Amino acid sequence: MGFSKLKIPRVCEQCSKPFEAKTVMTRFCTLSCNNKALKEKKKLEKEKVEKDTLLQKYKNKIAEVQNREFISVAEATVMFGLSKDTVHRYIKRGIITGTNLGSRLTRVKRSDLENLFSAVEMPEEEEIIIEKPNFEVGNCYTISEISSKFYADPGTVTNLIKRNKIPTKKVGSFVYVPKNLIDKIFDGK
Repeated sequence: MGFSKLKIPRVCEQCSKPFEAKTVMTRFCTLSCNNKALKEKKKLEKEKVEKDTLLQKYKNKIAEVQNREFISVAEATVMFGLSKDTVHRYIKRGIITGTNLGSRLTRVKRSDLENLFSAVEMPEEEEIIIEKPNFEVGNCYTISEISSKFYADPGTVTNLIKRNKIPTKKVGSFVYVPKNLIDKIFDGK
């Protein structure tokens, strides 16, 4: 393949540095970046092959473990993603059933572990009905009225309104707040 006189701006796929490529097919800035990328590719392929062979090797054992009622602590850690200490702690607390058959021969009931990870039904919360604010003349307080009625500092009242996200309406220099919402807060409801 011939070289062109064009300089094609590219970014190296290995080191992410910009460089000028001489061909359209160039992916790496230097030979060392090319070699590093090749080594990484081979390493990933090797790991994938090892993983597949390991899975094929233990496929029957995995199927056997999934059919047994009692499994070892090590098998439980692999199957359920728990640490050995957690499994032993659950046995001591009585959360799961465990049987000690001798030194390092603790067996746990698989169904107990499966029940730990079953779906938990959450009680449905009641829908909160949000009242629309009523900003009519007789149904609102001003900040100064609230502070004089409930003996609170105007800054405290303002912070309370912001914290509870109470809607306000500003008319001129007055800020109006619905009476029903303020009364609920100061009544402790």
